[in-house]
Parts: sequence; C-alpha cells; structure tokens
Amino acid sequence: MSKRFDYFVVFAEMRTGSNFLEANLNAFPALSCLGEAFNPHFIGYPNREECLGVGEEARNRDPQVLIDAVKHARGLAGFRFFHDHEPRVLETILTDPRCAKIVLTRNPVESYVSWKIAQETGQWKLTNVAKRKDAQARFDAREFTRHLEALQAFQLKLMKRLQTTGQTAFYVAYEDLQDVEVMNGLAAFLEQPDRLERLDRNLKRQNPEPLSAKVANFEEMEAALAKTDHFGLGRTPNFEARRGAAIPSYVACARAPLLFLPLRAAPEEEILSWMAELDGVSTDELQRDFKQKTLRQWMRNSAGHRSFTVVRHPALRAHRAFCEHILNKGPKCFSEIRRTLRRVHRLPIPQEGPDDSWTVAAHRRAFLAYLDFVKANLSDQTAVRHDAAWSTQAAILQGMAQFALPDFILREEELEAYLPALGLQVGVQSEGALPQPEPETPFTLADIYDAEVEARVAEAYQRDYLVFGFGSWK
Repeated sequence: MSKRFDYFVVFAEMRTGSNFLEANLNAFPALSCLGEAFNPHFIGYPNREECLGVGEEARNRDPQVLIDAVKHARGLAGFRFFHDHEPRVLETILTDPRCAKIVLTRNPVESYVSWKIAQETGQWKLTNVAKRKDAQARFDAREFTRHLEALQAFQLKLMKRLQTTGQTAFYVAYEDLQDVEVMNGLAAFLEQPDRLERLDRNLKRQNPEPLSAKVANFEEMEAALAKTDHFGLGRTPNFEARRGAAIPSYVACARAPLLFLPLRAAPEEEILSWMAELDGVSTDELQRDFKQKTLRQWMRNSAGHRSFTVVRHPALRAHRAFCEHILNKGPKCFSEIRRTLRRVHRLPIPQEGPDDSWTVAAHRRAFLAYLDFVKANLSDQTAVRHDAAWSTQAAILQGMAQFALPDFILREEELEAYLPALGLQVGVQSEGALPQPEPETPFTLADIYDAEVEARVAEAYQRDYLVFGFGSWK
C-alpha cells in the first residue's frame, strides 16, 4: 500500500515545547525531524551550515530545493515551522496533501513568560537540571498583545487553509507532550509501525513553577489579562459577502497620472467632473473600463501615479442609494430588486414611484424600512444580492485591496481642502470649486433626519462607523 505522506511539518512557536516534540519524533526509527529548516537566521539549527546537503545560501535562493531534499530523505522526514519562518514555502506546504501537518500549541501566556525568561537567562534548552539558570519575567501588556495577535493570526491562517483544501492536522497541546500514548498516536497518524514504551527525557522542563513565581509584576499581569476578551464577546460578527476589486469601475484622468476608485452611492459624478477639469477635457475623455492587464499597463506608463477614493457618511450614502436605486423609477433603478422589496419585504413604496401625494412622513417610513432590509441583507439574511450600492464602504475597500490599496481615502466633507492638494501631487493646479452633487429627490435626508434615523443607520452600518470613526450625521 502506498504511503500517504512524503514529509511532515510541525507548526509551532518558540517556547511551545517543539524541541521536546522533535526529540520524541526522532526516537522513532523511521522518522527524522530536521529542526527549523526554514528559520531565516540559520538552517536547521544554529551554527549549522547545511541541512540534507542543502546550504543556507542555496535554500535562500530557492527554498523548494530544501523541500525536495526533505521529501527524498530516508524514512519520513520533516521540520519545525514558526509563523516568522520562510514565507515563500508556507503556501506550498499548506496546499500539499502529501505533507503531514502537526500543530503544536501552548497557553500563550505560558509561552510568553517562558520566552521572556529565556531572554533573561540565555538558556533555551535544558538537559542538566544542575545547570538551570533562574530569572523572573517582566510582563509587558503591549508586547504580549502583539505576541498573542501574531500567534492567533497564524493559527487562523493554518485552520482556514486546511479547511479550504480539505485537509486535517494532528493537534498536540503542550501538556500532551508528556503522554507516551499521544506520541504513539502521532506515529500512527504518520503511518509508522513502531511504538515508544517511554518518552525521551533528555530535555528537562525549564520553568516548572506557577506563573505567580515566574513573573515579577504578576499582579500587573493579572490586571492586564483581566481585560482580555477571551471569548470574543466584544467582536462584531460580520457576515457581509466579500467583494472583488471592481477594477472596471476605476477611472483615470485623460493625461494626469491620477486614478479614482469610486464607491457606489458615494461622491462620483462630481469627482469625475473635477478630474476632467484638471486636464481641460470632458468627462467622456476620461480613461475607463479597465481590466487587470490594462490597469497594470496604465500604472507602468504613469510614473508617479496616485490613486484615491472618497467615503461618505453612511446616513447620506444610504439615503442616496435608497432614492436612486429603490424609490425612484429611472435609469439607475434596480427594478427587479425594487419589486422584490415591495413584495417580499413589504417596503412601503408606491408601485410606479412617488408622485405629488408622497409625503415627508411616508418617505421617512419607507427609508426606515429600507434600512431594516439593508441590515438583514448585510447579515446574509435575505435572498437579495449584496449590491455595492449598500455594501459597507469598509468591505468595498477590502475588496480593492486584493489588487491595490488607494493612496488616499478622502472624506466627502473634506474634499474642498484635499482635492487641490491631490492635484498638486500629480503636478496639476486645481482651480475652482468642486461641483456639488445633485440633491436626492423627492426629499433630502435633512428633511427626514432625526435620532431614530441615525440609530437605524448605525445598526445597519456599524462596521463603517467603527472603521472610519463616523459620528452622527448631524
């Protein structure tokens, strides 16, 4: 029967017990763990010049050379991999089903304190208890937060990649390392017939004391950790569909090296008029309908180019989208969605659009109902598509980042100050006032705005309020 795996990787971090795990893996006759083969500062182990005949310089030039060497080593070989190791091989490892994944974890507070003590003592391994060096760690809340965020981000990346490629990993906790049955289970996972009767005991636990004895400012650490939200109670769930970069919507000036990344229902036509004025042309002469290839060509040919987008207050943006795409019938109306909102979501709008009998009170009721729909839609609770006209601006910008982030994110209320400065960035003097957007019809947001409207907008667009720091519209 053919073997499942060509090699293995132990995903771990510093001070998680990876040396002890490696020692016990190497106790199996047909297994060989080769240290930190892709550590950017050495190859395998400190003061080694090569691993499986591959030198550090050759590995840095082409990491795949070492992967191939590990695959063809005697028995089943592997290595330890930390979050800050060679990034060029991570995707190769994660997407290769013939690479067995072992994930070693430890309480991040324990690993952080152990790391701090090792920094103090310079002792990273212990084989003789008589030579053990003593020290206390000093807890730094900011440093620990960075430590924790790096570990969590890496673990989430591993989990997501394994899920999307249909793979599984063998998970080992720090406390499991002392259990010979778990080590033998790991051998079974790696399809090794041999079993251990006892564990390798050459490596000793360096700091067996409780945390209260190992941390100099233990009370300060307790107070800091009490603020940590272990269960994500403060996290805002986000079920909004991910968006693409929407490159065909990008617009470049006719001559100036300036690129606009519009957000739907935010300032757009007035920006295009300003861009045309920069070059003394009509808006029809602006460069549009980009694809990835043509946009890259424009970027290569436009030395010193700048890109920008403009965000709008969620209340004003939501009201414009409501008026243009849902309430009023016209060239921008989403007719099918409009019918669905009237029929399924009971949106109180007239079938043929508002007429002279449409009142401010009716407009306000309809807008509030629309906001309820948007909230449900962005929470993935409706069958209607997630349209860019009412998606959060944060999600649209996140989609843009898949291709390239804009150089500038401007706010609508600050355009008069920042657009001239942006023009100077590309060597063009901007003169004249910015064209004002067409008012919404049949009523403006100011006509219906109050505390309830603001609260409903904030419920639907809490992500934008959080990301961009928006306050109440008025």
